[in-house]
Amino acid sequence: MKCRHCASILELPFLDLGSMPCSNAYLNEQSLATTEKMFPLRVWVCKRCWLAQTEDFVRTSELFDSQYAYFSGFSSSWLAHCERYVADMVARFGLTRNSHVVEIAANDGYLLQYVKIRDISCTGVEPTASTAAAARAKGISIVEDFFGVRLAKLMVAQGKQADLAIANNVLAHVPDINDFVAGFALLLKPQGVGTFEFPHLLNLITQNQFDTVYHEHFSYLSMTAVNTIFSANGLTVFDVETLPTHGGSLRVYAQRSDTGNKKSEERVGRLIAVELDAGMTKNSFYADFQAKADGVKNNFFSFLTQAKKSGKKCAAYGAAAKGNTLLNFAGIHKDLLPYIVDKNPAKQNKWMPGSRIPIVAETVLKENRPDYVIILPWNLRDEVIGQLSYVRKWGGKFVTAVPNLVVT
Repeated sequence: MKCRHCASILELPFLDLGSMPCSNAYLNEQSLATTEKMFPLRVWVCKRCWLAQTEDFVRTSELFDSQYAYFSGFSSSWLAHCERYVADMVARFGLTRNSHVVEIAANDGYLLQYVKIRDISCTGVEPTASTAAAARAKGISIVEDFFGVRLAKLMVAQGKQADLAIANNVLAHVPDINDFVAGFALLLKPQGVGTFEFPHLLNLITQNQFDTVYHEHFSYLSMTAVNTIFSANGLTVFDVETLPTHGGSLRVYAQRSDTGNKKSEERVGRLIAVELDAGMTKNSFYADFQAKADGVKNNFFSFLTQAKKSGKKCAAYGAAAKGNTLLNFAGIHKDLLPYIVDKNPAKQNKWMPGSRIPIVAETVLKENRPDYVIILPWNLRDEVIGQLSYVRKWGGKFVTAVPNLVVT
């Protein structure tokens, strides 16, 4: 396989999670009777540009189809994050009613709703029909398509160039990262700004966040790699922030290389230096990650097995993609974990891919009163514990498996 950015032959293996289904391919009653498609899930690192990336086995159309069930607007902490983001960008870049904001991967309108209420013109780009429909229901204009150079040219021709173009947690999801970034260089107005949020590869490795690896994530991103990719595709990074979201993310600010004139902040160089000091441009940095992932898998399986032997009842909360990675890698099925609670109606009354564990409403948790509730989206741990605080009334405890097993 060749690197999806620089086309170098990939020679540095990083992680092998075996074969598993696509993490957001939730099952219904009809699909339960069929054989699921399984694909190898392996990650390699390019020793030339240091982009970490999955090996190609599955088409984008199979990952993001009309039944795509990930809706961003069901986490209160994420919505608060997005509302703050909009306020900060309006203030920092002086956005007004004459401005135009475009969000790529607008999902269910979770972010653009805060742009719309400020009476700022906005357009969302969202290829999945289910979430696009939810965004339109909020009154947001949606282009239902995949983004890249082709679509960017079309939007520019339609007068939809952007003062601010947003890409939250989508840069990792694109198979052709060069085409995607080059599209931003076209979409932005001469002095426009693009912001990109994504989980930081440094955190993924140092905090053992292997469950954020799944087929929908084609790339795993460092500041070093992103800076290289952007420079090659017409964008210049001028600022970066570290964020607590998704286990530790970066927010990168970029402008057109040909027309942008915003001063480059020292934080960009400092963060690249931090990555260099950590060893992210050395083979050895990636060498022992597989063993760490194997350790989490074994500990989690042992915990659930022992709980069953002891007569304890277990349940899980959050039918998240990262949860699917963990469950399938660890070989967990409904004999050890009878059900998973999720507040998203689009996931309820379906089954997790691979493990085929049923997804139910929160009422089941209250009726069943489990001894342990495993929080699969560990990045929302505090929010979930606050939401489910009543579990403690019957002596129930909360469990997270990543980055290591913790029972509280």
